[in-house]
Amino acid sequence: MRRGPADAAPRSKLRDQLETGESSRVHLMDYGVSPYDEPYARPRRGTNYFAWTITILLLTGFALAAWLGSFYIFDQPERPDSYRILQRLHKIDQPKRFQLTAAPAGEFLSSKQLYDRYIGMGSTELARANAELARNYIRNYQLVRGLVPYVVGRYTIVAARALGPDDVFTSGMVVLANAVDSGELLMEHLYPANPETLPLMKQTLNVGLEVKLERTHDISAVIHAERLVDGRIMITAVPLLYGSYTVTRGLGTFRLEPPLSLNLAAGWPLFKAEERTTIDKRITESRQNIAAAQGAVPIPGLTPSATPPPADNQLVRVEQARPVSTPALTPILAKGKKLAEATPPPKGRKGARKQKLESPAPAATPAQPVIAQNPPAPTSTPIAVASAPTPKIPVPTPASTIATAQAPPAPTATPVPVLPAQPVPADTSAGTLASNAGGGSWKTFPAGKMPLGRLIGTGDLRDVAERGLAGERVYLKGQFVVNFSDANRAVLRPRTKLTDKVLHFGGGSSARIIVEFPAGYTPPQQGAVVSRDEMRPFEITEVRIQEDGELNVFVREIMQPK
Repeated sequence: MRRGPADAAPRSKLRDQLETGESSRVHLMDYGVSPYDEPYARPRRGTNYFAWTITILLLTGFALAAWLGSFYIFDQPERPDSYRILQRLHKIDQPKRFQLTAAPAGEFLSSKQLYDRYIGMGSTELARANAELARNYIRNYQLVRGLVPYVVGRYTIVAARALGPDDVFTSGMVVLANAVDSGELLMEHLYPANPETLPLMKQTLNVGLEVKLERTHDISAVIHAERLVDGRIMITAVPLLYGSYTVTRGLGTFRLEPPLSLNLAAGWPLFKAEERTTIDKRITESRQNIAAAQGAVPIPGLTPSATPPPADNQLVRVEQARPVSTPALTPILAKGKKLAEATPPPKGRKGARKQKLESPAPAATPAQPVIAQNPPAPTSTPIAVASAPTPKIPVPTPASTIATAQAPPAPTATPVPVLPAQPVPADTSAGTLASNAGGGSWKTFPAGKMPLGRLIGTGDLRDVAERGLAGERVYLKGQFVVNFSDANRAVLRPRTKLTDKVLHFGGGSSARIIVEFPAGYTPPQQGAVVSRDEMRPFEITEVRIQEDGELNVFVREIMQPK
């Protein structure tokens, strides 16, 4: 085959490459240079795996630090920086005002018991205990481990001052008090209040005033403890009831209010070391002056007698007055064969005489005279109503039983229903308050033998409160923790799981169960766990909804003891 002149150029080019010794491997496929190629382009680089590894590790560390930081912030709100962040995130609630029967489960400690508890702790253990005390108060005592320490006893104020922006509590007053029965314990007691109440508080909380804390009226929780250099223990307490206070010899009553927020950056305690030193010097000079005048040196915490003398003036908490309904008056006559009827008011002088109704004299030994008395309104629980003492009516002692009663004036001679006469109850106390402490008597049943009724759990209580009992018998089951225990009454709280508290599952967490026990029963102790099932339930008598949405469930024990 004959090649044309077109093949001459490639053949000459190949001959030139062979002569010059250049490699032909690259140029075998070279069909020419494209005008779009960049002859000086930057060569492509490989992937830097080391740099990507470092970046991923840094991002992982950042995510881990954020995760651990969230635990640090949410689990330790008592730290000032954590509290500040949680406030900005609106994750901190205002301190709550508790009710006396709904306070957190705790133990009441005297001054000696408080001193013995905190004096034996080391520095690390005391710091851990203080962190837990402050954390429980900030969380409104949710998820508390153990019992809350409450203060009881008598304390004498040695110093008082108003709270300011440089204190943990920024409004109200704080007092420094010595324990009457122990000179080794100091207490700074907080009185948070609105600024308009401050003038009256300054007039009331004076040096020398005695503060009396009782477990039946006061719930003052310990939120901090400090070991002083001289070996004494100083505790910080705040009343969880935020009630009203007055003095036994004086006028004026001031009411406390929960603080809106806390200034944890101010630090504990509220009375700093320099301020306490000044107070101690003033107390020492005052004692020396008293000793020079009386010729004896007083010893702190000790008195000449074993029992401290009563104080001239005391600061006590007072309850708000509640109206007490008085039963309607109904004339009661002696029990006889014939019932007395009301007679119209007689006219003339003869009507001035009192008409007498005689019952047949018994054939046996004559009984003691019985006076007609208006009994209290019928109820399953005896209720003592506070009232002024009624003067006794002089009654002559005849040979036979005579019951005197005066008919009320009526415009017409309408017969009035009467009840059998009852003996006059003894005057127990002139200042007895209305109470539903229990101790009544009703029918109890063995396990599983109670009458038929509807069985519900704590999650159905709100539905019962909205619809009512509707005349049916309703029983309550569940697990409860005893929050308060009295002679014939106990206050229980539904026992909820940790997940239910965090996620707000169920409707029983905000319910208060008030249990009434029959006479002769022993209520469970405070802190005990009570379990009731379909065989041994409580019987619900009433369910009320408070203004804050909390349920008050009144039940009674109808099961016989095991």
